[in-house]
Amino acid sequence: MPALARRSGPNLNRVAAIFAVAVVTIVTRSVMGQGSRPFFGDTDDAMRMVMVRDFISGQNWFDLSAHRLNTPWGAELHWSRLVDLPVGAIVLLFTPLLSETGAMTAAGYVWPMLLLALLLWVSAALANRLVGPEGVLPAVVLPVLNPAIVAEFTPGRVDHHNVIILLTLTLLWTTVEALQRPRFAILAGIIAATALAIATESLPPVAAAILVMGLLWVIDPARAGAMRGFGLALGTASLLHLALFRPPARWLEAACDVLSPFYVGIALVVAVVFTLASTLPLAKAWQRLGLLAVLGFMGLALMLRLYPECLGGPYGELDPWLQQNWIGGIFEARPWLVTLNELPGYAVAVGIPVLVALITVGVRLWRVRDDREGWAVLLVFLLLTSVVMLVQVRGARLAVMPATPAAAWLIVSARRRYLSRPRWPQILALVSSWLVFAGVVLSLLVSLIVERFPSHAQYVAQVQGDKDQCLLPSAFADLAALPPERIMSPIDLGAHLLLETPHEVVSAPYHRNERGVRDTFRFFNDPIDTARQILSERGIGLVVICPAMPEVQGLPSQTADSFATLRREGRLPDWLSNVSLPGSPFEVYAVLPQ
Repeated sequence: MPALARRSGPNLNRVAAIFAVAVVTIVTRSVMGQGSRPFFGDTDDAMRMVMVRDFISGQNWFDLSAHRLNTPWGAELHWSRLVDLPVGAIVLLFTPLLSETGAMTAAGYVWPMLLLALLLWVSAALANRLVGPEGVLPAVVLPVLNPAIVAEFTPGRVDHHNVIILLTLTLLWTTVEALQRPRFAILAGIIAATALAIATESLPPVAAAILVMGLLWVIDPARAGAMRGFGLALGTASLLHLALFRPPARWLEAACDVLSPFYVGIALVVAVVFTLASTLPLAKAWQRLGLLAVLGFMGLALMLRLYPECLGGPYGELDPWLQQNWIGGIFEARPWLVTLNELPGYAVAVGIPVLVALITVGVRLWRVRDDREGWAVLLVFLLLTSVVMLVQVRGARLAVMPATPAAAWLIVSARRRYLSRPRWPQILALVSSWLVFAGVVLSLLVSLIVERFPSHAQYVAQVQGDKDQCLLPSAFADLAALPPERIMSPIDLGAHLLLETPHEVVSAPYHRNERGVRDTFRFFNDPIDTARQILSERGIGLVVICPAMPEVQGLPSQTADSFATLRREGRLPDWLSNVSLPGSPFEVYAVLPQ
C-alpha cells in the first residue's frame, strides 16, 4: 500500500475552546456539589493524598507503606511514586499561598485538568490521523460527554486511573503513527513500560501494542526496524522503571500486582524476540508468524515457570476467602452485563459506545480500503480493552477512548451523506451517530426509564448518597480533634479517616492489606469474643462506623453473636460504650477494658 500523505496537526484553537468549556462545566459542577459530596470522594483519591502528604513530609521514595494503615504494623501498597511526584509538586507549589488542606485541594483541581487537556489533544491528534480534520470536533467533544471519562477527570480525582487512560490513548496514537514514522515505535515502547510501571491495569493496551508490533512485521518485513525499536525501548524502559520503583535489595522480589521481575522479564523477552526476529531473512509471512509465536510462547512459559503464582493474575496470591467475599462484590470488578441491573445508566453509557465502535471499525475495514493498517491497529486495541470491559466493567475506562476515532468516522460519514442529500433519513442518521456515542445522553435516557420502573439500581444510588455523608470533611471534625487513636472501622471508611484525622486504622480497600481487611470482616461477622480478641491484639481504642456502609450489616454468614447482629438488635456488650455525638453521621464506640 502506498504511504499516506502526512496530515498537519489538529486545530489547537478548537481543542482549546472545547477544553475551556469542559473545564468550566466540570469545575462548576464540582463547586456546586461540595456540600453534598466529598471532594476526594473515592477511597483511592483519599489514599493517594495520604501517600502524597507523607511523601512530601519526608517519607522515603522507596517506602510505599501506609504506616497508619493495618495498625499497629502498617501496610505496603502496590502504587507508584510516578503519580505521587507531580501531585506532590503541585501541592508544594501552592503551599506557600494556601494552607496544607488548601494546597491539596488546589492539586485536586489542577492535576486532573492538566491530564484532561493532554487527553483531548491526543484524541484530536489520533482522530486527525485516522479520520481527518473533520474528525477532530467529535473526538474532543465525545470524551467529555462520557461518564467513564468525566468521572476520572473530575476535580478530586488524583489516583492513577486517569493517568492510565491518558497513557493508553497515547500508546494507541504512537503505535498508529509508527506506521508512517517508525521512530514513534520507540516512544510507544517507553509509554508502554511507563504505563505498566504505574499500574498493572494497563496490561491489555500494553499487550495490544506488543501484538500489533509483531503482526505488522509479519505482514511487512520492512517494519523490522519499528518492531525492534519498540521491543528494545520496552525492555530498557522497564528495567529503568524497576530501578526507580524498588531499592536494589528488592529488584528480584517476586510480585504479580506491581512492576516486578515477572513483568520486566516479559518485557525483556519481547525485546530479545523482536530484536532476534528482525535480523532473520524470512521470506514467508507464515515463517515470521511461526517464529514469533514459538519464541514468544517459550519466553512466556519460562517466566511462568519462574513465577507460577502470577498465572492467577494480580490477585492470584490473595486469600481465596477475600476473593470470593470481598473482591467479587466490588462493583467495578463485576461483568458489564451484571452491572446493567445495578447501575444501568452507567453501564449503558460506557458500554454501548464501545460495542458500537467495534462494529463501526469492522464496517470501516470492510468498506474502505484507505489506511486499513491504521484501523486494524485501532481494532486490536479496541478488542482487547472491550474484552476486559465485558469481564470487569472497570475496563470501560480504557476502552472508551480507543472507541472515539470510530465514533468520529461514523459522525463524519453521516454528515457527508447529509450534506450531499439533506433529507430526513440523513438528518436522523447524523443525529443518531452523535447520540449513540454521547454517554451522558444515554445515561439520562436510561435514568428516566429506571425512575418509572423501580429497581435495584435505585437502592444502589441511595446507599451511595448516604455513604457520601460519612465522607464529607465536616463529618470528621470531632474525630480529628481527638488525640491520635487506633480505630476499627468499615473498610471503605479507612482511607478517609487517614486523610481527615491523625488516627490509625485497621483497613482500607487495598488487597495488599490482606490481614487488615480479613480482620475487619472477622470483627463484624465472627463471634463477639473473636472481635474483642482482634481489638485487643491491635490495641484498638475506638470503633467508628458509618451505618450506610454495607459491611456494617454483615455477611449472610454472620454469627448470631457477631457485632453486626448484636448492634442491629441493640445488644452490644458493655465494653463497647456508645460515645456518638448528636448530629454526627458516625456511630462511635469506646473500647473499655474488661
